[in-house]
Amino acid sequence: VLLVESGGGLVQPGGSLRLSCAASGFAFSNYAMGWARQVPGEGQEWVSGIYSDGSTYYADFAKDRFTISRDIGKSTLYLQMNSLKPEDTAVYYCAAVQKRPYGVDDYDYWGQGTQVTVSS
Repeated sequence: VLLVESGGGLVQPGGSLRLSCAASGFAFSNYAMGWARQVPGEGQEWVSGIYSDGSTYYADFAKDRFTISRDIGKSTLYLQMNSLKPEDTAVYYCAAVQKRPYGVDDYDYWGQGTQVTVSS
């Protein structure tokens, strides 16, 4: 299993970024996928998830600003982030698990992360 994130960077407050996660080595359509983030010195924080049936879920802070999606043909997961705030600054990780997850600790596979910095 390999998950490779991309798309992070520096953006001004109010700006947008789209993160991508290229997946390989497993049946992408059969897995639940998710995004989590982490600030140095703090634990991982779940951001959003999309299950194998296509249903999507968001943390409260992500609702109305972030959109998770997937392209099954490309085995790629996305996170569109709009109206970014300085408090969204973190390393964002892509994750996968074959069963339905109920928390960030339920994911079995993780990418290396991509840094998102929101600053003027």
